[in-house]
Amino acid sequence: MSSIKSYLNNFSLSVDEIGAKERASSLASRSIKTESKLFALRTAISMIDLTTLEGKDSAGKVHAMCQKAIHPKPGDDSIPHVGAVCVYPNMIKTAKEAVGNSGVHIASVATAFPSGQYPLKLKIEDVKRCIADGADEIDMVISRGEFLSGDYDYVFDEIKEIKNTCTESAKIYSDKHGIKHDVHLKVILETGELETFDNVRKASFIGMMAGGDFIKTSTGKVQPAATLPVTLVMLEAIRDYYDETGIRTGMKPAGGIKTAKDAIAYLVLLKETLGDEWLTPDLYRLGASSVLNDILMQIEKQKTGYYQSSDYFSLD
Repeated sequence: MSSIKSYLNNFSLSVDEIGAKERASSLASRSIKTESKLFALRTAISMIDLTTLEGKDSAGKVHAMCQKAIHPKPGDDSIPHVGAVCVYPNMIKTAKEAVGNSGVHIASVATAFPSGQYPLKLKIEDVKRCIADGADEIDMVISRGEFLSGDYDYVFDEIKEIKNTCTESAKIYSDKHGIKHDVHLKVILETGELETFDNVRKASFIGMMAGGDFIKTSTGKVQPAATLPVTLVMLEAIRDYYDETGIRTGMKPAGGIKTAKDAIAYLVLLKETLGDEWLTPDLYRLGASSVLNDILMQIEKQKTGYYQSSDYFSLD
């Protein structure tokens, strides 16, 4: 097989860091009013991956989170369900039972999350088990050490192997349960460890070329996590890859998105870079569990003219 470096040569890999920061800042400062703001806030909710990834996670906590995911504001049918709930592998069955046929997807972190420091054989077994238990989406972490040492073929081959495992395991699940079961792979770059914008762009292309359905900024366990400039770099890589191949790749900024204002800024960035076709949970997610109640409060403010207390909303 040809080296992945030869494929990377099809793309410009250099990023104007100052220009990226200035453009991201300019886009984030745009003001959105009234009905457009309500649309943006509801759209943001539909894209949230409501997440709990703690050692103290329990079946009760996951079940409560799933109810919040299905009905972010009980009694208000204008509020959509979130895109997915994201849990550790041991909680997939609990989450699957809790969301039922609501349309909320089950995502699970795998492949030795968050470090990625396991042999490939164990990572593959991890993914197989997650899908057998009912996961719709796998969030894998790339091997940052191999990437930073310049072994791009290793990173590419590992992602491709995990993607193939997702495809094969999804077929096994479909045959066993008599239903069509597609599994999407989100490739976590852990941009806070990649050191430069050039590296972020390069890793983005590797993730897409290897078959990732989404590229994702962060695990949320490393700082900095998602930032607007890094997200812009990744969105531009998605745009350039689409222009070259016709393949649409999803994007997920994760970590550090804490307010409704933050969420809207990320949506503006998406719309201005990739257009309306990407304004769907099928192609854009927000790893932003703590932001949900703030968005709900902002929606109430837009509708009534005043804020409700956070006490009116359940904890995420």
